[in-house]
Order: sequence, then structure tokens, then C-alpha cells
Amino acid sequence: MLTPHVLVVGTGQDFPSRLHAAGAQVTVLCRAGGGIRVRDQELVREIVEVDEREDWTPHAKVVHADHPITRVAAFGELDQDRAAAIGSALGVPATAPQTVELVHDKAAMRAWLRAAGQDPTPSVLVADARGITDFLAEHGGPCVVKPARGAGSAGVTVVDSPDRAEAAYALAVTPFDGITPAGVLVERFHTGPQYSVEAISEKGVHEVVAVVRKFSDPATVVELGHVTPPPEPVGPEVLAFVRAVLTALGVTDGPTHTELVLTPDGPRVVETHIRLAGDEIPELVRLSTGVDLVEATARQAAGHAVLTGVRAARGAGPTAAIWYALPPAGGTLRDLESAGTVALLEPGDPVAQPLNSDSRVAYSLVTGPGALEAARRQAESVRAVVELAPVRPTRTL
Repeated sequence: MLTPHVLVVGTGQDFPSRLHAAGAQVTVLCRAGGGIRVRDQELVREIVEVDEREDWTPHAKVVHADHPITRVAAFGELDQDRAAAIGSALGVPATAPQTVELVHDKAAMRAWLRAAGQDPTPSVLVADARGITDFLAEHGGPCVVKPARGAGSAGVTVVDSPDRAEAAYALAVTPFDGITPAGVLVERFHTGPQYSVEAISEKGVHEVVAVVRKFSDPATVVELGHVTPPPEPVGPEVLAFVRAVLTALGVTDGPTHTELVLTPDGPRVVETHIRLAGDEIPELVRLSTGVDLVEATARQAAGHAVLTGVRAARGAGPTAAIWYALPPAGGTLRDLESAGTVALLEPGDPVAQPLNSDSRVAYSLVTGPGALEAARRQAESVRAVVELAPVRPTRTL
């Protein structure tokens, strides 16, 4: 039997070593200078560094000619488009380019799901702040203003009046984390409890592993806490809704993290991701259900069928919760009192402003009865001292 040869596009976090343990050979294709961040390099067959301005497909073809690639995988959003294009060009298993485009482009996803009859949420791409005020006039408020492509809650604002439109638009067009700006999306703000649905798909079958209740800061929209199972069970219509959304977007294989709001009119998508969740959610799922989604993702990327094993591993474990501590403002972190929590930043580190997921300074992860309350209480005991960035004086000429 041919040994699987997986091309990992991007540095791959710790997945190269996991793929190796699953019996695959691994080649990493990444940005110039990124090779140093590849973990367990001794387990990798080859690291190919490429200028990010180039087309990466010809480099993948050279690797493929030398040692046939059997599968292409990207474990972070930044390079999923490149991995999809390479898989299509080589004719080997990978996420379809159209699926990546729909998931990454929030405006395209909204339009696609409306056309498919899955989610009627009104939305529009706008070219300036006037577009936001026009949306409010037509659909009422509040609305959400955000980058059409983005991550980490960066650039997201809830707008409830026209006088906030200018600031919201300016924030949404601010570049973040190397993601190419793709316009500003305005959409209806849905009210109701927030959830994420963690699933893994195989040949078009979407296996929901866990539902996670999510809590966000009302001012910044930054995610603060997660708990699974949720305090209140969700009905089967939520799971059916997520499966229908994934099918409509063309998802066939791999992990997904779908965020939604359970409104009085039913579930509505916030966004979905064709990757594992962040915020330690895979660890919460493992502790609560016994299913290791990280391991299942690696094994599937190496060419193994995983749904049978996922179903066999799943059980009813303890409640698992996490809560994050936000600093009072952005600037430079000068002191952090975080006993009993996991520190994410150290004194001297910059604290992103406006506050987003990268601004969070620490977290507490707790399992068992009362886990959510205990995690929140512990995180809220964190004390962060932030030196504000100096404001440059201005003068009128």
C-alpha cells in the first residue's frame, strides 16, 4: 500500500508530527521565513519556502513530480485558498476552491445561503459609511459592521444609530493579521443565545460532536467564554440547520466550527469555518465528550476514515468551561496578576487596540459542576495594568 504523502500548506501548527504519527509522510509548503516555525522538523520530509506574492501551485507540482502527493491540507484559514487551488490543480483530495471562497468571503456566504433558502439574514457590502446608514434605514437596527474577510473579532462593531457609522466603517477597513481587506459587510444583528457547533465531516456526512454555548463582550463583540454542554440543551432543529448549511456550502470532509444565534425565528448563522475552533474549544470538547477532534482531524488528513471512531469515543463527560480576561484598554501591558489562570501576554507585550481576541490577557479553564461560574470568577480576578499609547498632539494650521 502506498504511504500517504500529505502536503501541508502553511506551517501546520503541530499537525506535521500528528500526521507522521498517523502513518503519513509530510511536506510543508509555507511562506519564506516560515520554516523555522515548523514544529518537529525532523519528522518532515521537506520544507519548501515560497514568496507569498508568488503562485504556490508550480512549487507544489515540483514536489508532486518528485514524490506524488496524495492529499493537500491547510489547518489555518490564512492558506486554505492556496491549498484548495493546489489540490484542484493536482487532482488530489482537498477542500474545493468554491467552498473555501464561500466560507472566507462572508458577503458571498450570506448571498449563497439566502439563495439556497437556508438563512434569510439581510446583508450588503458597502463602500462607505453612508451604506451603513442606508442599511439601518431599510432594515432597522441594530446591525453588525465587519470586514468581509476577517478573524478574531477584529474590526467588528454593533451599530444601533447612524452617528456610529463613520467610526464603524473606519474600524472595519483596518487591516488585521495579514488578511487582505475585501470590503465591509453590514448585516442584521441577531438577538438570542450564541452557540458554536463543532463537527467533523466525512464524504458529505456531517457528524456533530458538541454544541458549545458562547458568551461575548457586548461592547467589543470579543468572545469571552465558552461552555459545553450548554446550560440549556438545544433542539434537533439546530443540528439539522448546521448540517444543511454545511451541505449548501459544499463541505464534504474535515472539521468545522459554525457560530450561530438562536433567534425567536430559529437559528441564524454568524459564520462558519472549515477548521478546528480556537479558544481551546477542542480541549473543552475532548474533556466533555471524550472525542479528540484534533487527533481525528490529523488522522483524516492522513487518509483514514474517522467517523466510526469518533462515534465510538463519544460519551457524556463533565461540563467544561473557559473564560477569558480582557484588559481595561489597549497599549502596553505593564503588570499582570493572573494567579490560577493561564497568562496569554507578558509585561512589555503590546495589547491590541481596539480590543479583539489578541488583546485577551489570560484565561481560566474549569471542569465539573459549576464550571462556567468558576471559570468566569477566576478570570475576572485577573488584574492587568496597561500603559496607554501616547496621543500625538495636533495643531491647526
